[in-house]
Amino acid sequence: MDDKRKKLRWQLPFLALLIVGTVIILSKQDRSPYRTNEGFVFGTVYKITYQYAEDLHPQIKEELSKVNASLSPFNKGSVISRINGNDPTVKPDSLFLHVFRLAENIFADTHGAFDITVAPLVNAWGFGFEKSGEVDSLTIDSLLQYVGMTGVLYDGECIIKSDSCVKLDCSAIAKGYGCDVVATLFDRCGVRNYMVEIGGEIIVKGMNPKRSQWSIGINKPIEDSLALANELQTVLRVTDIAMATSGNYRNYYYRDGKKYAHTIDPRTGYPVQHSILSATVLAPTCAVADAYATSFMVLGLDSALAICDRHPELQGYFIYANEQGEFAACYSEGFERWMK
Repeated sequence: MDDKRKKLRWQLPFLALLIVGTVIILSKQDRSPYRTNEGFVFGTVYKITYQYAEDLHPQIKEELSKVNASLSPFNKGSVISRINGNDPTVKPDSLFLHVFRLAENIFADTHGAFDITVAPLVNAWGFGFEKSGEVDSLTIDSLLQYVGMTGVLYDGECIIKSDSCVKLDCSAIAKGYGCDVVATLFDRCGVRNYMVEIGGEIIVKGMNPKRSQWSIGINKPIEDSLALANELQTVLRVTDIAMATSGNYRNYYYRDGKKYAHTIDPRTGYPVQHSILSATVLAPTCAVADAYATSFMVLGLDSALAICDRHPELQGYFIYANEQGEFAACYSEGFERWMK
């Protein structure tokens, strides 16, 4: 008993010192300034706000460059470009494998609505990383044979494709994953308050500079190819969560009087044609939110809501055109708690 008391006497001062040190560190963090870093990556802009004593922009750019070197099809030396080019020497890095495995899971969960092998179709319709010509039904039928996650696998060393014409495009998940990578950097550095935004995909933690939850708007899906319209449908107050929005109101073109939007259904080969105009998803990670937002645009309203019911960690907000052609909105059961 005396030995235990002696040990306790020795341990108490160290415990007190540890508590005091932790309080001092947290106090210093609370007094640190909020910083904002901006730049260009993945063909879009990023804006990152965080509270920290040091400027972390060099480290942020380094992390984003790693994602770019792994997943950008516009970077000819990237892992994904070399896989698409059938380079026999390329081995996927940890970033690529993380996204690839996540894509496999979401492909299965959405019955093929999310599919990173959709690249040949996206390119054919003029929204991808390669130039396209005229598109007709024969072209689409011929390309569909190269689409489907069952045509690619990781054998523990390399990505194996069923055909050399199979090509991958992670555009519907890469921006979200980029947000997650920066968030991981912040968590590693002990940053407790931040918002990471890359091309509209967002992850937030802690509090904003006004010491309240982060306010994020959902835009009305007004046709706007120049991204100049910023009229809001609603505003969310969120923290410790990721958010992504997918819509067909900015990336589209008209040909022979018909509108073609960038969301391609990998199961049919054609741009989606249904009432959903935009889908916003809240999820634990931004890569997951990004992928499901795209999936929901493909699936349509009823199937999207059914997936939200099946996955309580996912919350969805959908803007659609009603029978009168007017904007209407609906959302999953747990979404309302985030609405301002």
